[in-house]
Amino acid sequence: MKRLGFIVNPVAGMGGRVGLKGSDGAETLRRARELGATETSPARATEALRHLTPVKGLFELITYPGEMGEDEARSAGFEPRVIGAIKAGETTSADTRAAASEMARLGVDLILFAGGDGTARDICEAIDGKTPALGIPTGVKIHSGVYAISPSAAGELAAKYLRGEVSSVQQSEVMDIDEEAFRENRLSARLYGYLRVPREEAYMQGSKEASPVQEDENLKAIAADLADEMTPDTLYVLGPGSTISSVAEHLGLKKTLLGVDVVQGGRIVAADINEEQLLEHVSGKKAKIIVTVIGGQGFVFGRGNQQISPRVIRAIGKENIVIAATPAKLATLHGKPLLIDTGDPALDAELTGYTRVVTDYGRRVVYRIKSG
Repeated sequence: MKRLGFIVNPVAGMGGRVGLKGSDGAETLRRARELGATETSPARATEALRHLTPVKGLFELITYPGEMGEDEARSAGFEPRVIGAIKAGETTSADTRAAASEMARLGVDLILFAGGDGTARDICEAIDGKTPALGIPTGVKIHSGVYAISPSAAGELAAKYLRGEVSSVQQSEVMDIDEEAFRENRLSARLYGYLRVPREEAYMQGSKEASPVQEDENLKAIAADLADEMTPDTLYVLGPGSTISSVAEHLGLKKTLLGVDVVQGGRIVAADINEEQLLEHVSGKKAKIIVTVIGGQGFVFGRGNQQISPRVIRAIGKENIVIAATPAKLATLHGKPLLIDTGDPALDAELTGYTRVVTDYGRRVVYRIKSG
């Protein structure tokens, strides 16, 4: 019988919808809770594990106590072997590293873990690339290539690996950014190492790729197109990223590069706001969402812009979503579809299909978009 290690970072992703751009550190978690943030990682981890139910007789599930895996495993219908000890409600990265190290020592066939880039760093440090691992995406910023495109994809791929239907593993990058710099509107990312990941392209996201350096004129053309389409009676929710920042620059405005802002009538009416603030601004009003694509990954919603939540999207209407990306950025996807992972499967299904992407002044391309 095979053995599956299962680790959950219960607080991963808490900072997303409240606009904190991450969840690392006790102070950030305190602020997130003050702003009304709730834990989303446990439910997403449980969702992934439910996709392993058909093969539960093939493996022993080994996990850490309470919110670090035991609770989620039992919610998914498993009776896990529980190892280690934690202080409930106060888990840290040290607990993640201890769990991964002990599971590697026990010789598990795969470590399935839920979190973001910081969690991937902890796993990488603890097992030194020796034990295969696979990430369930539950964090705010997920630049690493060790994560599946969604919780369901993670569960399905883990099941295929345990059944022997996927046998090869690939070295994938563990990336992370400086969250303090990120909150100050500066993006500083680096490579921390590699994990051996079961590989099947349809299930895995790539590492985030930087925007090509020579696309200034293209960005200006996209910005001019989007600005010319704006009307004074409409609120425009501008997502993160340099592509969307170029729109604000065209209007003579200074947008928060990595936050979500609202523009109307040629001025910024709200800067770097969270989900609740967005809902206050757009509810019952004419509004549009303008977002871009994450290079190398293809995500439109669910990575780094969780403030634009399912509630916000439904309040504004899916017909009022505008996606913009340069041809060079789309080329980094190598023909793969755009992706959505909002945390609301019903909404993801509604957004699936084909969509138009603004790629230049007066130019639109039709691109496939799918949920994980």
